[in-house]
Amino acid sequence: MAHMALEEKESLEVRCNQILRNMEASLTARDRVGIQDFVLLDAYTSESAVLDNLRKRFHENLIYTYIGTLLVSVNPYKDLDIFSSKQMDTYMGVNFFELPPHIYALADNVFRTMQSEFNNHFILISGESGAGKTEASKKILQFYAVSCPSTRLLNNIRDRLLLSNPVLEAFGNAKTLKNDNSSRFGKYMDIQFDHQGGAVGGHILSYLLEKSRVVHQNHGERNFHIFYQLVEGGEEELLRWLGLERNCKNYRYLVQGDCAKVSSINDKSEWRTVKKALSVIEFSKSDIEHLFGIIASVLHLGNIEFEADAQGYAFLNSNQEMHWVSKLLGIPNQVLQQGLTHRKIEAKAEEVFSPFSVEHAVYARDALAKAIYGRTFTWLVNKINESLANQDTSRNTVIGLLDIYGFEVFNVNSFEQFCINYCNEKLQQLFIQLTLKSEQEEYEMEGIEWEPVPYFNNKIICDLVEEKFRGIISLLDEECLRPGEATDLTFLEKIEEKIGGHPHFVTHKLADQKTRKTLERGDFRLLHYAGEVTYCVVGFLDKNNDLLYRNGKEVMRQSKNAIIKHCFPSSEPDSKKRPETVITQFKSSLVGLTDILMSKEPWYVRCIKPNESKQPGNFDDVLVRHQVKYLGLMEHLRVRRAGFAYRRKYEIFLQRYKPLCPDTWPNWRGTAAEGVQRLIKHLGYKSDEYKMGRTKIFIRHPRTLFTTEDAFQVCKHKLATRIQAKYKGYRVKGDFLKQKEAATRIETCWRGLMARKEREKRAWAVKVIKKFIKGFMTRYQPACIDNSEYLAYVRQNYLTRLSDNLPKTVLDKDSWLTPPPIMQEASQILKKVYIRHMVRKYIRGLTPQRKTQLLLKVQTSSLFRGKKENYPSSVGRPFADTRICSEDINIKVLQMIQPEQIKYSVPVVKYDRNGFRPRPRQLIFTHKAAYLVKEAKIRQRIDYSFFKGVSVSNLSDNFFILHVRCEDLKQKGDLVLQCDFLFEALTKLSVITNKQNYINVVQGSVRFDIQPGREGFVDFKSGQESAVYRAKNGHLMVESTRTKSR
Repeated sequence: MAHMALEEKESLEVRCNQILRNMEASLTARDRVGIQDFVLLDAYTSESAVLDNLRKRFHENLIYTYIGTLLVSVNPYKDLDIFSSKQMDTYMGVNFFELPPHIYALADNVFRTMQSEFNNHFILISGESGAGKTEASKKILQFYAVSCPSTRLLNNIRDRLLLSNPVLEAFGNAKTLKNDNSSRFGKYMDIQFDHQGGAVGGHILSYLLEKSRVVHQNHGERNFHIFYQLVEGGEEELLRWLGLERNCKNYRYLVQGDCAKVSSINDKSEWRTVKKALSVIEFSKSDIEHLFGIIASVLHLGNIEFEADAQGYAFLNSNQEMHWVSKLLGIPNQVLQQGLTHRKIEAKAEEVFSPFSVEHAVYARDALAKAIYGRTFTWLVNKINESLANQDTSRNTVIGLLDIYGFEVFNVNSFEQFCINYCNEKLQQLFIQLTLKSEQEEYEMEGIEWEPVPYFNNKIICDLVEEKFRGIISLLDEECLRPGEATDLTFLEKIEEKIGGHPHFVTHKLADQKTRKTLERGDFRLLHYAGEVTYCVVGFLDKNNDLLYRNGKEVMRQSKNAIIKHCFPSSEPDSKKRPETVITQFKSSLVGLTDILMSKEPWYVRCIKPNESKQPGNFDDVLVRHQVKYLGLMEHLRVRRAGFAYRRKYEIFLQRYKPLCPDTWPNWRGTAAEGVQRLIKHLGYKSDEYKMGRTKIFIRHPRTLFTTEDAFQVCKHKLATRIQAKYKGYRVKGDFLKQKEAATRIETCWRGLMARKEREKRAWAVKVIKKFIKGFMTRYQPACIDNSEYLAYVRQNYLTRLSDNLPKTVLDKDSWLTPPPIMQEASQILKKVYIRHMVRKYIRGLTPQRKTQLLLKVQTSSLFRGKKENYPSSVGRPFADTRICSEDINIKVLQMIQPEQIKYSVPVVKYDRNGFRPRPRQLIFTHKAAYLVKEAKIRQRIDYSFFKGVSVSNLSDNFFILHVRCEDLKQKGDLVLQCDFLFEALTKLSVITNKQNYINVVQGSVRFDIQPGREGFVDFKSGQESAVYRAKNGHLMVESTRTKSR
């Protein structure tokens, strides 16, 4: 529990710090992003200054600005990351002015005020079409859905409140020239809360649905969304049952605006949303079927066409469409047909059916379509109200949301714009009254003298419209009800006659020459609080009457459709007296709405459309200036600034600015009011710059607050430096002490651990040494417990040393490590195995060429090893295939010996048999004979069959004598040759001739045959230097140096 409390405390502290940082940021950033409360604007009477502030903030994506507690919202026409659940959490339970302006701040402040004061409130959302009123209403509902307490029952109510929006939008919104989702009715929604703040119910009132849109749309506009959603999104089976085709162009009521499809609207997706919403709001399956049947019947009704018979009376030629209307509404075909082509007239006790002309029949058809849709919309609102009804009879409080059409000024303004602008005049009147009232009440509550505020009172305009007997509404009703040929122009003449001298009214007839150029003959102009609006009277009487013939109602009462029966009840009085006109009904509903609003505390959201093209980042000064004017923002700002621009509770003001005074910093011991008094005295406020209320300080001029704020920013940095220095010192000292203590404890533990390890190591070492000594002493005894470990160690040690000192080559086999006595036998086995391994490894690594080379070396070894002194020096010299390239042998010689295939050739020095003169020659071995070649001549050919042998000395010279068998005197004798590649040449010769025993190694001298019967000698001896010469005895003396034996 303590842990949870600590976490909550930390999270609260973090949140408070975040709030303070945001509050500071909002004040210090005022120059970069404008001022977030227009009340703090110095030039508050200047429209340009207001406009400039809005533009600055808009371009920084700051779409919200305050005028006191009024919220100004500019439509960004793009998604901004300011509506997440995280943002909702940030604004929950926070003082209204502590965070940057936001619709969540307004919603939260309304909710908390309602809970703390236990009274009712309403939020008035206004602005022109496309300014974002509907979205603002949705955001407020979403905020309450997240912020209110949650139970299963409350969640059901919350879901119904949220999902009532898409249903009402589908049936009451449409695409207009200014907005793709324009509300074509006014909506007031009450959200009812219990004493704990949970949403327990709701109630919706609708005002002035634009029924004329059902039968007529201007170019570029659409009918209500539900028609397109049904045709585009309805299931195939449903469309077959309703007799509809998936093509909006097939229905007259849907194509007059020539824009059935809109890129920004996904009718299929919206259809799914509406169906889901209807089920959540608990519409029964039967209700949904009857509802869609009515929507389809209106489309079929619009496709019914009339033709004139011979007498000029209307008759029907659309039997297929009549069939579907009859089926869907459950009305007999004949009854329906008569209701559309005849009018019932009662004359005394008789009833007469008078046939319609084609024009009257079309009027009756459209009037019936409007009446069906209008009454169905009313039924839909009532049905939603039943679903939202509060079942808890205990006391509850209410927050109302009024999403009402804003002031409208079009190129051509008709009856609908007159009603809407009249509504805005009434709301402006109420707005000024309530604002003045709230200001006056705050001043009185704080004990500050109220100063009268000059403002434009639009009562004169309201009276011009609604005054009894003389107002425009009364005159319009009078003209609609009077017998005779009443037309729109006769109505214009009447108002010219009755109110022609009014300063806020002018017509073409009454205007001066200059103004007359801007007015048509059928126009009249009213000077509203927001500016001049010119109205065209064409259609005023028809739209105000909005008559449905009596027999049309009687036809509808025969319907078997449950909704139609409810909308046209048989209990409805069927008086012959004309029903109330549209404008009178609207006036009465406005009176009722005014009474509702007057009983609640007001809050305002003013929505502004930045441009007509719906482009993000585009700020149209002319358009925005116009809206600022007709939304009454300047009037409201003047009222708010009439007295004091800034007011805050003493606690909040003191908490922020107490560092500016030494007496109040860091803690003030007295009351907050006394602390503020001491603070402003230190700051040097003049007496006319402020007033001290009971709980708040009132500051008259924004510049006084900004001067204080600037001083606070300078002071804040100094304080921050000091606080940081102290805090860092405290933190560093604390960290040092913690680290020191930790280091001491770690050292103690570490030393203890190391000492214990050292003791264990020493005990182990003593034990091991004892065993080692005992083993050493008994090492020559048979293996036993005493010496087993020592002997194992000896074995391991020997094997380890042996592995590091193994012979690298086969020739190093004598370098085997001497083993201890215990390893003698094992060492011998290992030595044999290892040598065999090395030999096998060496042999496997030999290439064919290398193998051939070694075989030759082996043969050389068998011939000369241990016999000739210089043999060891030849072992390391590799043999070549030949020592003379074929290019170095004369071509003629090659041609002569080529058939015998040259096996080996080597340069030699031949010594003459007589005189022993040296002569360079080439010795060539073929597979048949040996040739001694001098340049291009073959000096001697010796067939291998004539070889008697080869003699070499045992010394280090390189002489050899080829002994040849001579059978006659003509043959040449033996050859005395000197060759640098003696061993290679003789080995090759022995291989070629396959006669190894022919080579004799002799000592001393060698006898050779010069020619048959004549012999010579070659003597060999060792000396200091190598020399070859003829000795005195006539022998050839070969003297060679002695080589060191290896």
